[in-house]
Amino acid sequence: MNKRMISRLGSVGLAGMLLLAGCSGEKGSSSSSEGGGDGKITWMNILHTASPPTDTVVDEIEKKTDTEIEFSWVPDASKEERINTAIASDSLADIVTITMMDNSSVRNAMKSGMFWNVEDYLDDYPNLKDISEDVRKSASIEGKLYGVPFQKDLSRIGIVIRKDWLDNLGLDMPKTTEDLMKVAQAFTEDDPDGNGKDDTVGLLDRSDLVYSSFKTLATYFGAPNKWDVDDQGNFTPEFETEGYVQAMDYLKKMYDNGWVNKDFAVMAKTDQQQTFAQGKAGIYFGGLFDGQNFQNMAKGIQDDMELDLINDMTSTDYNKRVIWSEGNGVGGVLAFPRSEVKDEVELKKILQFVNDLHDEELYNMMTYGIEGTHYEEDADGLYKIIDQNLWQQEVQPLAASRPRETGYESKDPNPIKQKSNEMIAENADYAVLNPAVPLESATYSSQGTELQKIITDATYQYILGEIDMKGFKKAVQSWEDQGGKTIKEEYKEAYKASQ
Repeated sequence: MNKRMISRLGSVGLAGMLLLAGCSGEKGSSSSSEGGGDGKITWMNILHTASPPTDTVVDEIEKKTDTEIEFSWVPDASKEERINTAIASDSLADIVTITMMDNSSVRNAMKSGMFWNVEDYLDDYPNLKDISEDVRKSASIEGKLYGVPFQKDLSRIGIVIRKDWLDNLGLDMPKTTEDLMKVAQAFTEDDPDGNGKDDTVGLLDRSDLVYSSFKTLATYFGAPNKWDVDDQGNFTPEFETEGYVQAMDYLKKMYDNGWVNKDFAVMAKTDQQQTFAQGKAGIYFGGLFDGQNFQNMAKGIQDDMELDLINDMTSTDYNKRVIWSEGNGVGGVLAFPRSEVKDEVELKKILQFVNDLHDEELYNMMTYGIEGTHYEEDADGLYKIIDQNLWQQEVQPLAASRPRETGYESKDPNPIKQKSNEMIAENADYAVLNPAVPLESATYSSQGTELQKIITDATYQYILGEIDMKGFKKAVQSWEDQGGKTIKEEYKEAYKASQ
């Protein structure tokens, strides 16, 4: 067994976590921390790949930070159950990766004092000091910060478009939603691939109001990111704004004219991406990084496919460049249980370790691996993976553990991947945050998912022509009556308390 794997994939049950808790007597230190200790740090971490990393890169991280790391890997698919169980039994580790910040059990545990409040410590460490106030606030619960935030890109959202199809039809790159609709029409009706068949569609969409086209389009039309709050602290949900309605009308027109796939309301993400890679559509909303993914998926099918990216779309009525942010740039926190981290001395040692993980050298190691083994860097500063299989085994599982994924200068040899990196960084200047992220609403926690289904169903029904605006407003009123009004009031109260 790997000496750092207290539990392998799929075996992080309660017994494993109890073992982890029992092994955490003396906590870790790093080369620049104060005091003694044996340098051991236990870390309950989330695994997003099929297998945990082998020792190669972890060994180097240990050398750089003067620690011994014992991982307990929790598969992403079962993280909610496993973390909830560990919290309930108070069988945790020195560091716990918590990504479900809206989970009621997690939030209640944090508010109960189970984890250290680190807000007064961050400024004592050079890398942690750089965490922005927006990120700190968004990662907080009732104004207190119960862990070091995972700093994520503010927004990775944009549009992938067939550049070769634009060229074939003599069309310019669309800059507005009006331009985009004209392109979608042409991609549907004017044989953009030149095969003489009526077998393409402009926009290829899927059954997801958030990560497909809808939320991004609504943002272009001026809708807030889930919630808007005025100077008096009154909260308005996005679906009660004109921008949301305009996005519905926009997609309804696309649907009525056949410029978006007719089955978009039931299409799964994997089917959508495979269909796009097969050359059946020309416009895709989603992650800007999907440009490279489509290139890889299209090999042997559409080898001559030429793609481009868009991240500066505006609408005629809302001529302001914006893009919505998922989680306000917070991917969760690295939390430190008081049951494991007994006092301030131990806390400071572990915070120094987390600070060290923010260094660019360690970021590159957890992203690309070891130079000469996993990647090469050319004279232009481009990073190229030289052994894909080895990288997947030894490096890729660590990527999601990087406490910061923004602000580094590494370059990718794939032009469209490099362009997506640059556009994602650029998006930060135009990101619209969700003001409700750090706030508490008991009704939202208990009923939010059920209530959102009322709006989601009504939105699809409106776009598909099954209800009119009167029917949509009736659904909104139902949302209000069944708990939405209470959510607004609770957010208002929480917002005022946080000011």
